[in-house]
Formats: sequence, C-alpha cells, structure tokens
Amino acid sequence: MNRFIRFTALLTAVALAVVSFGIVRAAPVNLVLEGWSSSPSENQLLQQIVDTFNKNNPDIQVKLNQVPDYDTTLAKDLASGSPPDVFYVDSFRLLDLVNAGALEPIGDKIDNPDDFYPALKAAFTTNGKFYCPPKDFSTLALFVNTDMLAKANLKPPTTWEELEAAAKAMTTDKVAGISLPNDLARFIAFLYQAGGSVTDDNYTKMTINSPEGLAALQFYTGLYTKGYAKTPQDLGAGWPGEAFGKGQAAMVVEGNWLVPPMKNDYPNIKYSVVELPAGPKGKATMAFTVCYAVAANGKNKDASLKLVNYLTGSEGMKAWTDLGLAMPTRKSLADGWLAKFPQLKPFLDGAAYAHKWQFTPGFQSVLDTTNNEILSVFSGNQTPEGALKTIESVGNEVLSKSKGAAGGAATMQATAAK
Repeated sequence: MNRFIRFTALLTAVALAVVSFGIVRAAPVNLVLEGWSSSPSENQLLQQIVDTFNKNNPDIQVKLNQVPDYDTTLAKDLASGSPPDVFYVDSFRLLDLVNAGALEPIGDKIDNPDDFYPALKAAFTTNGKFYCPPKDFSTLALFVNTDMLAKANLKPPTTWEELEAAAKAMTTDKVAGISLPNDLARFIAFLYQAGGSVTDDNYTKMTINSPEGLAALQFYTGLYTKGYAKTPQDLGAGWPGEAFGKGQAAMVVEGNWLVPPMKNDYPNIKYSVVELPAGPKGKATMAFTVCYAVAANGKNKDASLKLVNYLTGSEGMKAWTDLGLAMPTRKSLADGWLAKFPQLKPFLDGAAYAHKWQFTPGFQSVLDTTNNEILSVFSGNQTPEGALKTIESVGNEVLSKSKGAAGGAATMQATAAK
C-alpha cells in the first residue's frame, strides 16, 4: 500500500511539473514594437528580423506595428498610458520625450555601448544619461543622373557655383535641374555650408537671421526662383526621390535611403552619388539617426531590453543595414558594410563633418514655420530677409520657454569616416 501511495504521489508530482512547464511555455511575454511605415522592402526586412527574434526567443513574442502617421499615433499611445513596449525615437524628438518622462534610460544596459560611434551615442544622451541605442543613421549626399550630366558635358558639382551651373544646364521643359523641397531638413545643410546655424550651441537664442543665413537662403531659394529647381509637388511626386527616379529631376539632395527604391523601382535610371557641394565656408551635411526606445511605464522592460539588444547588436544590425537603407551605428560593422556598398562611400565620408538633427523641446513649430517661409519665398510671397525675421521671432519664443534645454546644435564630428 505504501508503495502504491508513493508511486501515485510521484505521478502526481510529474504531472504537476508538466502542467507547470506547459503553462510557462504557453504564455510568452508579448511585446509591441512600433515604428513608422516605410518602403515595402524596408517593412518586409524588419518583419523578417522580428520573425527571427521570435523564433529564437519562444518566451518573448514581438508584434511589429508599422504605422504611416507615426508621430500622431505614438503621441496617442503615450497619452493613453499603454504605450508600445519598444518604439522609434528620432533624434529630433528625443528631448521632447525625455522632458515628458516617456523614456526609460537603458543605455547603461546595452551590450558593448562603446562600439557605437560617439556622436551617434551623444545624439541620444542628455543630462548624462544614454537613453536609447541608435539603430542606424544616414547622411545627405547629392544624387546625379549621369546620362543627363554627360549630355550637358559636365562633371558632378563640388561647389555652390558648380551646383547652380549644373542645375541650369540640365533644366529642360520636362526636367528640373534639381528637386528641392521646402524643408528645413534639406535647407539646413546649405545653412551650415554657408557658416551659419539655427541657434547657438546652448539653445539660448536663434542665430539663423545672420549674413550667413541670408546667403544660404538666397542660394537655396534662388535655384527655384531662377527656374532651375522644382519642388517634388511641382513635378507631381510625393518626395524628391520619386521625382529623381521618374527622371523628372536631374539632381536631388537625399540620404542613402533612396538607394533601394532606385534599385527596385527605377532600375533604368543611371546615377552616381557624390558628397554635397561645398559652400562658402566648406563642406557640411546632416546626420539623421533613430533609436530603439523603451517606454518608461512599460510593463515588460526586461523583455523589451532583450529585444533592443538584439536589434542593435551585431547580428540584428547587420541584417538590417545590409539592405543599404542606412548605415550601421556600430564601428565594428563599418568595414563590412562599406565592402558591400562601395558606391555609398560618399555617405560615410560625410559623417566626418555632419551635423546632428536635434533641437530643443518644442522646436517643431520652428520647423513648420521654416518650411512655410521657404515655400513663401519660392512662390514670391516673401523675401529671404522677411522669412528669416519670421523664423527668428518664432524660434526665440520657443527658446525662451525651453530656457536652453540640453541637446545643443553643435557639429556632429562623427568618427564614422574611413
């Protein structure tokens, strides 16, 4: 009888262990990774990377949520109190979200943080805290239609003067010499090339309304008013890259994110990529970067950290950047990426003199005002001098409220260049 009781007890214990194990295995931690929707190839690749993580981590299952109106969606999610576990944060938005208490500082828990380029790491560091690791970065360069350039008997432009001459020479009734948007994110490169800046380094006052700022705005808008440039909307395109791909523009100022669409959607267009032409004060470009952030009030922080470490680790980042959409933020991956994409070297070279895309909290209104003022100058309803005064006024009002929040607009002397 005792033997029977012991045997029954043993069976019961085994059964309980099996049931308990089953419960653990049947209830993985469910995470939501939220980012903006991009090109089909980019969306598909990120889904593949997430699928690989899910396969290798059965205790954590990630749902990828890619939304078109990302900023609005994220704002609603954060306000609801139920934010996504992991989400994109553009360096431009970092300080706003830090001030709102929306981000968990996870930088000190990221694997091998010293492998990130210092300037990219700095783009997501404020008040001494490294909030989130950069997933990739891009710089601006000049895409040139080589057939049109050869027909004009020209070489790729290296200065403002050469850029204007090339735009003029390649402009026809059907083709714009260059497609320029009314966008601070493009104009700002010309501003730095002229020796200007948007604000002082400590965000205490606007500095855009300067002789250098005027020279930059006159040159940028002058390409349009002289008839050598068109906005993508003028050409019936959604963005400059589309106009370039359709052969409607001979040149565009874009990042390496244009390369995959050119290969997949516009394979018949022959083009080259060169560094942005130098302005009166030399070379300048922009570095745009995005991090994977963890919600401060997220319910699954440990699992979220594991996901972020995978996505920004060597394996996950290599899989992501091997598409050519953006450059790896880890120094250890640079040589392999460059060997795979030697034609994209101008983007990596530009990192040595690039400026980071980041401003004080609340700066979106300055961005919007600048875009509107550039469009007004394009249309002849505003002068460059008047535009700069308006931008300066709106900006100083924002800066007076932010009281010089940390972040800075200093040059991003990235060590990415090889």
